[in-house]
Amino acid sequence: MDLHTSSIADLPAAASSILEFAGTNRILLFYGDMGAGKTTLIKTLCRQLGVIDGVTSPTFSIVNEYAGTAGPVYHFDFYRLNNQTEALDMGYEEYFYSGNYCFIEWPEKIAGLIPDQYTGIRITVIDEGSRQITVENI
Repeated sequence: MDLHTSSIADLPAAASSILEFAGTNRILLFYGDMGAGKTTLIKTLCRQLGVIDGVTSPTFSIVNEYAGTAGPVYHFDFYRLNNQTEALDMGYEEYFYSGNYCFIEWPEKIAGLIPDQYTGIRITVIDEGSRQITVENI
């Protein structure tokens, strides 16, 4: 599925489409360059899931947990990981196999640990305000 957003105002509709497309997949992987809008899209997805907590990038904490209307939502940022062992040490399996939503930024850092089924989301910057969002179920 391909989505095009021309402004931040388009994100709620895009988030609804992504969640519908993902179906029962609860592992969502976010790919894109630094500043492409991964965290901004995740904030909007969290709002769609009833999260009222402030959603921020877990760059230094690696994972943030938010309370959603259908259970916890986990938000990961693996950008600062040096190797997959750090994800193993933090007990990633408890999160990934919990049945709850897991939004994962920089999944390429833990490629060998990704579950077999997931939804991949690639964000490409077109210009200052517009993005191409490609969504694929694996």
